[in-house]
Amino acid sequence: MLSRIAAAVVPVAGKLTVTSDNAAGPRAGSILVANHTSLADPAVVIAALRRYRIEPVVMATAGLWRLPLLGAALRREGHIPVRRGTARAAECLDAAAAALATGRCVLLYGEGRLPERADSGEAAPGPFRSGPARLAAMTGAPLVPVGQAGARRLCSGGLAKQVAGAVTAPLRRPGLHVHFGAPVHLPGPLPEATLRIQSAVNAAWRSAIRAQSR
Repeated sequence: MLSRIAAAVVPVAGKLTVTSDNAAGPRAGSILVANHTSLADPAVVIAALRRYRIEPVVMATAGLWRLPLLGAALRREGHIPVRRGTARAAECLDAAAAALATGRCVLLYGEGRLPERADSGEAAPGPFRSGPARLAAMTGAPLVPVGQAGARRLCSGGLAKQVAGAVTAPLRRPGLHVHFGAPVHLPGPLPEATLRIQSAVNAAWRSAIRAQSR
């Protein structure tokens, strides 16, 4: 349901374009690691994946599961809450590994948090956490870097600005672009693997910026 909603709403809110280093898009059972810039990111990336008939399992902050309607939809569709900073934090990787084993793609955000900036401009991804590299090491699943640009023009800043951005987006129709990079082969040690993932997502983000500006 969430994939269908995103695919219907995002093209109304902005002009979505999608590119991929692989013409067929990401393979089944891939770990999709994207840059995180705004609350609108998941909807934009999910809408892009819908064009390849992919409905991903999304790893997101556990607080979203407490929202009445959204939380029910997240639970029903098998998305994965991330309980960072708790004794249950590692459970999300086990759940993601189980989803990958069934052939589902798993979407997660390497930075693990939103930027603190209030402007709507673009910036390169910040430091990554080790979760994507750990999941790749656990499962051997292909890791696909995802770069997206433009989502901050849908939703960024404080609450009032975010609401105003969402309401006016169908009139402004900002350009949105998602780029799926080639699968990344990781070195063994976790720190080096994490840096490799961040570099690959940064390159995918730069590709998205270039495509968005055309």
